[in-house]
Amino acid sequence: MQAPRDIILFSGTSHPELAQLLSRRLGTSLAPCTVYTKSNRETVADIGASVRMRDVYILQTGSKDVNNTIMELLIIAYACKTSSARNIVGVIPYLPYSKHSKMRKRGCIVAKLLAKMMCKAGLTHVLTIDLHSKEIQGFFDVPVDNLRASPFLLEYIRKQIPDYRNAVIVAKDPGSAKKATSFAERLHLGIAVIHGTPRDDDTQHDGESSPPPPSSPTQVSPVVAPGLDFLPILTAKEKPPMSVVGDVGGRIAIIVDDIVDDVKSFIAAADLLKARGAYKVYVMVTHGILSQDAPLQLEESEIDEVIVTNTVPHDVQKMQCHKIKTVDISVLLCEAIRRIHFNESMSFLFRDAPAE
Repeated sequence: MQAPRDIILFSGTSHPELAQLLSRRLGTSLAPCTVYTKSNRETVADIGASVRMRDVYILQTGSKDVNNTIMELLIIAYACKTSSARNIVGVIPYLPYSKHSKMRKRGCIVAKLLAKMMCKAGLTHVLTIDLHSKEIQGFFDVPVDNLRASPFLLEYIRKQIPDYRNAVIVAKDPGSAKKATSFAERLHLGIAVIHGTPRDDDTQHDGESSPPPPSSPTQVSPVVAPGLDFLPILTAKEKPPMSVVGDVGGRIAIIVDDIVDDVKSFIAAADLLKARGAYKVYVMVTHGILSQDAPLQLEESEIDEVIVTNTVPHDVQKMQCHKIKTVDISVLLCEAIRRIHFNESMSFLFRDAPAE
C-alpha cells in the first residue's frame, strides 16, 4: 500500500498489536507518543512529534479499562488540537458505551455525552466499525464512517466452516434478526430466531421505577388533574419460555451479533439449539469483549467455536478458551484511512469488499 503523505499515526495503550498492524500496512511508523498514569491516577500524554498543519490519526479502541481509554483519547486529541493539527481523525474500532444509546430509568444517554466530549476535544472525523446502534452517528457533530466487518465474517464462513451450505443463521433474540437476515441473504441460507432469550441489558420502561400509588389513607396521594384520576395500569412484561422459530434440526447453527461480553445468553441459546437438533453451534460477532470469566464459561459450554474480529484485544481470553478464533480487519481500517487521507470515496468499503 502506498504510504500516505503528511500523515501521523498515534496510538493509545488500548490495542498496541492492532496499531503495529496498521503502521506496517500503511508503510509508516507509529509517531512517538508516551501515555502513562501518575500516582494520583491522572492520565498524561506526551507527544513527541510536530503535528502543525498535519493530518493526525489516533487509534484507540474500547478495552477492559474503558474509562482510562476514553481519557487517553481525549487528552491526545486535545494535545493535537492545541498544537494546530489540520485534521484529527479518531480511529475507534469499538466505540465504548455504544450500548448506552437509549434512555433507561432515570439515567442518561451516555453515548451522546461521549460523542460531545470527543468533538469538543478536537476530533474532526470518527472512524469506527459496527456500531451497536447506527443512530449513534447522529450524536456526533463531525463526520462518522461506520464500517462493516460482515465481509470478513462472511468470508470466514465460506472458507473455514465445512459444509456451511447446511447451516442456518440464528438471531439469539428478535433484536438481532435484522443482522441475521443480512447474513442469511448474502449466504443464501435460512434463518432462525430465538424468542425468550434473556437480554444482555436490563431494559425498563419509563415509570416502572416510580413510587407505587398510595395503599392506605395515611399516605399522601399525588395531585391529579380533574378527569385524569384514573390511568390504565401498564401490565408488566413476562418473558416467555425460550423457543426457536425455524428449523435447526441436523444443521449447523451460526449465531450472529455485534458484541459479545456477558455470554450467558449465548450459552443459553446454544443449549437450546443443541436440544433442537443442531449438531454444531458457532458464535460470530464483531467485538469480542469477553470480560470477567466469560472465556471459562465458553470453554465449558455447548458452543463449538467463537469467531471475533481484532477490534478489541483478546489475547488473554484466547489463552483461557481454545474455541476463540480471530479474524483480522486491519486491512479495512488501513484502506479507510488511505481513502480519507486522499479524499477518495468511501462507498466501496460499505459494500461486500473482499478481505484481500
